[in-house]
Amino acid sequence: MNFLPDALDEYVTKNSQKEPALLAQLQKETYQKILQPRMVSGHYQGRLLSMISKLINPKTILEIGTYTGYSALCLAEGMQNSGELHTIDINEELVDFQRKYFDKSDFGKHIYQYLGNALDVIPTLDQNFDLVFIDADKINYTKYYHMIINKLNPGGVLISDNVLWSGKVLEKNIKKEDHTTISINAYNHLLNTDKRIETIMLPIRDGLTISRKK
Repeated sequence: MNFLPDALDEYVTKNSQKEPALLAQLQKETYQKILQPRMVSGHYQGRLLSMISKLINPKTILEIGTYTGYSALCLAEGMQNSGELHTIDINEELVDFQRKYFDKSDFGKHIYQYLGNALDVIPTLDQNFDLVFIDADKINYTKYYHMIINKLNPGGVLISDNVLWSGKVLEKNIKKEDHTTISINAYNHLLNTDKRIETIMLPIRDGLTISRKK
Protein backbone atom coordinates (compact mmCIF):
# COMPACT_ATOMS: atom_id res chain seq x y z
CA MET A 1 0.00 0.00 0.00
CA ASN A 2 1.14 3.53 -0.80
CA PHE A 3 0.02 6.38 1.42
CA LEU A 4 1.00 9.07 -1.10
CA PRO A 5 -1.38 10.05 -3.93
CA ASP A 6 -0.43 8.25 -7.14
CA ALA A 7 0.71 11.43 -8.89
CA LEU A 8 2.99 12.42 -6.00
CA ASP A 9 4.32 8.88 -5.69
CA GLU A 10 5.14 8.91 -9.40
CA TYR A 11 6.90 12.27 -9.01
CA VAL A 12 9.01 10.99 -6.11
CA THR A 13 10.00 7.88 -8.05
CA LYS A 14 10.77 9.86 -11.20
CA ASN A 15 13.11 12.14 -9.25
CA SER A 16 14.95 9.33 -7.49
CA GLN A 17 17.80 7.17 -8.75
CA LYS A 18 16.93 5.02 -11.74
CA GLU A 19 16.18 1.36 -11.12
CA PRO A 20 19.03 -0.88 -12.35
CA ALA A 21 18.17 -2.91 -15.45
CA LEU A 22 18.58 -6.28 -13.72
CA LEU A 23 16.15 -5.29 -10.97
CA ALA A 24 13.65 -3.99 -13.51
CA GLN A 25 13.85 -7.37 -15.24
CA LEU A 26 13.44 -9.19 -11.91
CA GLN A 27 10.39 -7.13 -11.00
CA LYS A 28 8.81 -7.69 -14.42
CA GLU A 29 9.28 -11.46 -14.21
CA THR A 30 7.95 -11.46 -10.64
CA TYR A 31 4.72 -9.86 -11.85
CA GLN A 32 4.50 -12.27 -14.76
CA LYS A 33 5.18 -15.54 -12.95
CA ILE A 34 5.02 -15.28 -9.15
CA LEU A 35 2.04 -15.20 -6.78
CA GLN A 36 1.45 -11.98 -4.81
CA PRO A 37 3.86 -9.84 -6.86
CA ARG A 38 3.02 -6.73 -4.82
CA MET A 39 5.26 -8.19 -2.14
CA VAL A 40 8.31 -7.18 -4.18
CA SER A 41 10.07 -4.10 -2.77
CA GLY A 42 9.98 -2.25 -6.08
CA HIS A 43 11.82 0.73 -7.52
CA TYR A 44 11.46 3.44 -4.86
CA GLN A 45 11.78 1.31 -1.74
CA GLY A 46 14.55 -0.65 -3.40
CA ARG A 47 16.57 2.52 -4.02
CA LEU A 48 16.04 3.49 -0.38
CA LEU A 49 17.32 0.11 0.81
CA SER A 50 20.31 0.50 -1.48
CA MET A 51 21.03 3.99 -0.17
CA ILE A 52 20.83 2.90 3.48
CA SER A 53 23.16 0.00 2.79
CA LYS A 54 25.64 2.25 0.98
CA LEU A 55 25.64 4.68 3.90
CA ILE A 56 26.34 1.84 6.35
CA ASN A 57 28.72 -0.11 4.09
CA PRO A 58 28.01 -3.35 5.99
CA LYS A 59 30.26 -6.38 6.00
CA THR A 60 27.47 -8.72 7.05
CA ILE A 61 23.76 -8.49 6.16
CA LEU A 62 20.86 -10.66 7.30
CA GLU A 63 17.55 -10.65 5.45
CA ILE A 64 14.51 -12.44 6.87
CA GLY A 65 12.13 -12.97 3.97
CA THR A 66 13.78 -13.23 0.54
CA TYR A 67 10.70 -13.48 -1.70
CA THR A 68 12.11 -13.19 -5.25
CA GLY A 69 15.39 -11.59 -4.21
CA TYR A 70 14.79 -7.96 -5.18
CA SER A 71 15.48 -6.46 -1.76
CA ALA A 72 18.52 -8.69 -1.23
CA LEU A 73 20.12 -7.35 -4.40
CA CYS A 74 19.35 -3.78 -3.33
CA LEU A 75 20.97 -4.32 0.07
CA ALA A 76 23.97 -6.03 -1.53
CA GLU A 77 24.78 -2.86 -3.48
CA GLY A 78 26.22 -1.26 -0.34
CA MET A 79 27.98 -4.33 0.99
CA GLN A 80 31.76 -4.39 1.40
CA ASN A 81 33.68 -6.24 -1.32
CA SER A 82 34.44 -9.08 1.07
CA GLY A 83 30.98 -8.98 2.64
CA GLU A 84 28.26 -11.59 2.98
CA LEU A 85 24.49 -11.41 2.70
CA HIS A 86 22.50 -14.20 4.34
CA THR A 87 18.85 -14.42 3.30
CA ILE A 88 16.14 -16.73 4.64
CA ASP A 89 12.86 -17.80 3.06
CA ILE A 90 10.44 -20.64 3.67
CA ASN A 91 9.16 -20.97 0.08
CA GLU A 92 11.03 -23.75 -1.71
CA GLU A 93 9.48 -22.84 -5.07
CA LEU A 94 11.33 -19.50 -5.13
CA VAL A 95 14.87 -20.77 -4.45
CA ASP A 96 15.87 -21.28 -8.10
CA PHE A 97 14.24 -18.00 -9.16
CA GLN A 98 16.22 -16.12 -6.50
CA ARG A 99 19.49 -17.81 -7.40
CA LYS A 100 19.07 -17.06 -11.11
CA TYR A 101 19.03 -13.34 -10.41
CA PHE A 102 21.66 -13.48 -7.68
CA ASP A 103 24.05 -15.13 -10.13
CA LYS A 104 23.25 -12.58 -12.83
CA SER A 105 24.35 -9.83 -10.44
CA ASP A 106 27.82 -8.88 -9.23
CA PHE A 107 27.01 -10.27 -5.77
CA GLY A 108 26.05 -13.89 -6.42
CA LYS A 109 29.11 -15.41 -4.72
CA HIS A 110 28.46 -13.33 -1.61
CA ILE A 111 24.75 -14.20 -1.18
CA TYR A 112 23.88 -17.25 0.91
CA GLN A 113 20.37 -18.67 0.74
CA TYR A 114 18.66 -20.54 3.57
CA LEU A 115 15.47 -22.51 3.01
CA GLY A 116 13.31 -23.00 6.09
CA ASN A 117 11.58 -21.33 9.00
CA ALA A 118 13.64 -18.33 10.09
CA LEU A 119 12.93 -19.19 13.72
CA ASP A 120 14.89 -22.39 13.15
CA VAL A 121 17.57 -20.95 10.86
CA ILE A 122 18.60 -17.84 12.83
CA PRO A 123 20.00 -19.77 15.84
CA THR A 124 22.30 -21.69 13.46
CA LEU A 125 23.98 -18.49 12.22
CA ASP A 126 27.14 -17.95 14.24
CA GLN A 127 28.06 -14.45 13.07
CA ASN A 128 26.91 -10.96 13.96
CA PHE A 129 25.44 -8.49 11.48
CA ASP A 130 25.82 -4.83 10.57
CA LEU A 131 22.45 -4.64 8.81
CA VAL A 132 19.26 -6.69 9.24
CA PHE A 133 16.12 -6.44 7.11
CA ILE A 134 12.89 -8.06 8.33
CA ASP A 135 10.17 -8.58 5.73
CA ALA A 136 8.57 -11.92 6.56
CA ASP A 137 5.49 -13.20 8.41
CA LYS A 138 4.34 -10.30 10.54
CA ILE A 139 3.08 -12.42 13.43
CA ASN A 140 6.66 -13.42 14.21
CA TYR A 141 8.31 -9.98 13.94
CA THR A 142 8.75 -9.71 17.71
CA LYS A 143 10.25 -13.20 17.91
CA TYR A 144 12.66 -12.34 15.09
CA TYR A 145 13.65 -9.17 16.89
CA HIS A 146 14.50 -10.95 20.11
CA MET A 147 16.52 -13.51 18.15
CA ILE A 148 18.58 -10.99 16.18
CA ILE A 149 19.08 -8.08 18.58
CA ASN A 150 22.13 -9.69 20.21
CA LYS A 151 23.48 -10.59 16.77
CA LEU A 152 23.26 -6.95 15.64
CA ASN A 153 26.56 -5.16 16.08
CA PRO A 154 26.68 -1.86 18.05
CA GLY A 155 25.87 0.86 15.53
CA GLY A 156 24.15 -1.74 13.37
CA VAL A 157 20.84 -1.02 11.68
CA LEU A 158 17.57 -2.96 11.65
CA ILE A 159 15.05 -2.20 8.90
CA SER A 160 11.48 -3.49 9.35
CA ASP A 161 8.94 -3.51 6.52
CA ASN A 162 5.11 -3.31 6.52
CA VAL A 163 4.93 -1.65 9.92
CA LEU A 164 1.81 0.36 8.99
CA TRP A 165 0.01 -2.72 7.68
CA SER A 166 -2.22 -0.92 5.17
CA GLY A 167 -3.29 1.52 7.88
CA LYS A 168 -4.90 -1.21 10.00
CA VAL A 169 -2.65 -0.23 12.91
CA LEU A 170 -4.91 2.81 13.42
CA GLU A 171 -8.12 0.84 13.87
CA LYS A 172 -9.62 1.47 17.29
CA ASN A 173 -11.48 -1.82 17.64
CA ILE A 174 -9.12 -4.46 16.31
CA LYS A 175 -10.78 -7.86 16.33
CA LYS A 176 -9.08 -10.34 18.64
CA GLU A 177 -8.75 -12.80 15.76
CA ASP A 178 -6.76 -10.23 13.74
CA HIS A 179 -3.50 -11.59 15.07
CA THR A 180 -1.37 -9.91 12.42
CA THR A 181 -2.43 -6.34 13.19
CA ILE A 182 -2.16 -6.99 16.93
CA SER A 183 1.34 -8.38 16.40
CA ILE A 184 2.46 -5.42 14.27
CA ASN A 185 1.23 -2.94 16.87
CA ALA A 186 3.06 -4.82 19.63
CA TYR A 187 6.22 -4.89 17.51
CA ASN A 188 6.05 -1.16 16.79
CA HIS A 189 5.66 -0.45 20.50
CA LEU A 190 8.64 -2.67 21.28
CA LEU A 191 10.89 -0.86 18.81
CA ASN A 192 9.87 2.51 20.21
CA THR A 193 10.47 1.55 23.84
CA ASP A 194 13.49 -0.76 23.81
CA LYS A 195 16.34 1.32 25.24
CA ARG A 196 18.96 -0.65 23.31
CA ILE A 197 17.94 0.99 20.04
CA GLU A 198 16.78 4.29 18.60
CA THR A 199 13.98 4.16 16.05
CA ILE A 200 12.28 6.23 13.39
CA MET A 201 9.22 5.15 11.41
CA LEU A 202 8.80 6.29 7.82
CA PRO A 203 5.47 6.33 5.90
CA ILE A 204 7.07 4.78 2.81
CA ARG A 205 4.89 2.29 0.93
CA ASP A 206 3.41 0.12 3.70
CA GLY A 207 5.59 1.65 6.41
CA LEU A 208 9.31 1.20 7.01
CA THR A 209 11.04 1.46 10.39
CA ILE A 210 14.75 2.12 10.77
CA SER A 211 16.30 1.22 14.12
CA ARG A 212 19.93 1.73 15.15
CA LYS A 213 21.51 -0.28 17.94
CA LYS A 214 23.28 1.91 20.47
